[in-house]
Amino acid sequence: MIVDKAIYCNGVRETITGDISDAFNAARARGDCYLWIGLHEPTQDEFDLITSEVKLHPLAVEDAIHAHQRPKLERYDDTLFVVLKPLLYVEETSDIEVGEINLFLSGDFVISVRHGKANPLAGVRRRIESDPDLLAAGPAGVLYAICDQVVDTYSRVSHEVEHDLIALERRVFSGEYADVTEDIYSLKREVLEFRAAQDPLVPVLEEIVKGRVELCTVARDQFRDVLDHLLRVDAQVDEHNELLTSALSAHLALVSREQSTAAMQQNADMRKISSWAALIAVPTMIAGIYGMNFDFMPELHWLLGYPLSLSVMVISVIIVHRLLRKSGWL
Repeated sequence: MIVDKAIYCNGVRETITGDISDAFNAARARGDCYLWIGLHEPTQDEFDLITSEVKLHPLAVEDAIHAHQRPKLERYDDTLFVVLKPLLYVEETSDIEVGEINLFLSGDFVISVRHGKANPLAGVRRRIESDPDLLAAGPAGVLYAICDQVVDTYSRVSHEVEHDLIALERRVFSGEYADVTEDIYSLKREVLEFRAAQDPLVPVLEEIVKGRVELCTVARDQFRDVLDHLLRVDAQVDEHNELLTSALSAHLALVSREQSTAAMQQNADMRKISSWAALIAVPTMIAGIYGMNFDFMPELHWLLGYPLSLSVMVISVIIVHRLLRKSGWL
């Protein structure tokens, strides 16, 4: 749907009262003005109203309607098509939601198509409308303001990810056995989505800063500032990714050590149990032999047979116990 539409002329916003066709005609008739139409997840029919007034490339229109594009800058005759990927950090779940902003820019119009909840453009409009320099820059000023807001959001999301990373590191090295493998993988996946959103924007801004986009030459200094901020965010995202890899390796090493310690303790316990079983087995064997009730057995009817058998049991247990202690089993 159409969220907002206005004509900007001589540093003043003029609200459109008629339909889109009237707005385009008014902007063209007055010369040094441009029209900005903002749409949010438009249908094909809604976008047909736009394409009936301006000639937009069918492939770019298809990309704008269906979204799911990488950040990029493409030229179609005298129209620029720019794709940006804004981000939204969800505090409750620590997830990063990725939206999309598609921009069509020419000398006399800006058409913005937004998908998702991330980075509403109402604040950008207010900023432009309160800044005469941005208004004077025309559509290039609009593109700069949107890029600046998107990159500022990247910076805020990067700080939130850093806080999550610090919390994960504390859990990994807390000394308490807790499996955080899934949490590390989850945050790493969010960081990779972050990188996929911001990394392709670097060459887009570099193209503008180098003066290769004629429409944006009036705002090259502003775009250079945005590029500087984006490069800092890019370095931070790389650091987050490397730290998560290191945290995962450290966590797996600690888990392995914990499991090895548990296995060693289990082996020690099993040896002790086996040792005590061996100690019990010797007198049990002797008692079992003399409990078979045969008539003809050595010392069966001997007066000292009972104390002798008990003495043999005790001496055997003592000998076995010393052998087990010497071998380290007890």
